[in-house]
Amino acid sequence: MNFPFFLALKYLRPRRDLVSVIPIITTLGVCLGVAILLCVLAVMTGFGDQWNEIYLEFKPHITIHAKSGNLIADPDAAVAQIEKVSGVKSVCPAIITPVMLGFENGDEPIQATIIGIDPERESILSQLKNKMYAGTFDVSEDNVVLGAKLADNLGVWVGTPVLCYSPLNLNTRNELYLPEEMNVAGVFWMGMQNYDSQFAICSLGMAREITGLDGGASIIQVQLDDPIMAWRGKAAIAEALGPMFTVNTWQEEDELFFTALKTEKTMMVIILSFISIVAAFCVMNTLILITIQKTNEIGLLKALGFSNRQIESAFVLNGMIQCVVGEALGVALALVVLRNIKNIINWLAGLGISVFPPEIYGLAEFPWRIVPSDVIAVTGMAFLFSTLAAYIPAWRAARLDPVKAINN
Repeated sequence: MNFPFFLALKYLRPRRDLVSVIPIITTLGVCLGVAILLCVLAVMTGFGDQWNEIYLEFKPHITIHAKSGNLIADPDAAVAQIEKVSGVKSVCPAIITPVMLGFENGDEPIQATIIGIDPERESILSQLKNKMYAGTFDVSEDNVVLGAKLADNLGVWVGTPVLCYSPLNLNTRNELYLPEEMNVAGVFWMGMQNYDSQFAICSLGMAREITGLDGGASIIQVQLDDPIMAWRGKAAIAEALGPMFTVNTWQEEDELFFTALKTEKTMMVIILSFISIVAAFCVMNTLILITIQKTNEIGLLKALGFSNRQIESAFVLNGMIQCVVGEALGVALALVVLRNIKNIINWLAGLGISVFPPEIYGLAEFPWRIVPSDVIAVTGMAFLFSTLAAYIPAWRAARLDPVKAINN
């Protein structure tokens, strides 16, 4: 064992006085700082993963709009061109429109969004057959599939008829459009409030009757083999279709949402990074106290011929050891907290503290995921701050005058 490491461990050895508790408190400060940062990053990453997963189970990987107006007059021709593009898994024309849904013997109609798809074609919404809460995913003829929360709000269930009021009643003053009666064939549950309470799926033909679009479509939905590389599919599809269409990836369709999510995570990290800075100050204060306590001993070591670099290295190593131990404990504490987060939430709910209301976050379970790069970034940042903070008292200790230090 070299001398600086030996001296660093010696100064960390607990003694029977109050001062020996200070390094323990410093280590716990680093531990809490690392644990809090890792927990926040894991939760933010989990929320992002959960929203992306649900989003890609419901929204198309690529959406195509007509540049002139809101209607794609000949969607079949466009679909035929898109199907030739490599990497395309499925293509489906669709109509998305706001409507009012009601129950004949129920309360006032409520607002919803109807998505009409071709039941003969595979669509991104075909994956809802794996998310059925009741009934089956059948959108043929006059059938409709509702989100679970929407069905609950309407007071309907599988086999119940619902009335769909066309938005044309608001756009035309001289004509009256009677509501279309549809049969509830199934109820899906995505586990996300926005989807479960807002959307209803029907056939493309029924949507055309509701909106008055004769043979057209408002969008074309494309599902890719690899949604993460949607930008490649976008370029190929845009080239195949020409300048008459606008092609957007799933990230571009909700760019504001994903940008806000990324910005929120970044700002949270910046704000909570101050915890690591506070922990670094704790390391520096501990080493300053040790320097004051060991002034005579440092003077004696320098009189015996130990160099400034050896003394300086001993104090820097002292701070590093406290930091490394604190980081290891912090990572372990973060894992313990995250793996028991559900029990913690239930315990807080028992005390009347609601930290994860589903009606606000719209998710069925509290998500989290630790990313190795986040662990490296957090521990690396804490280690850097603590090392820099340790260098200040180490520099002072290494440059003490041995005569004055011994006589102090």
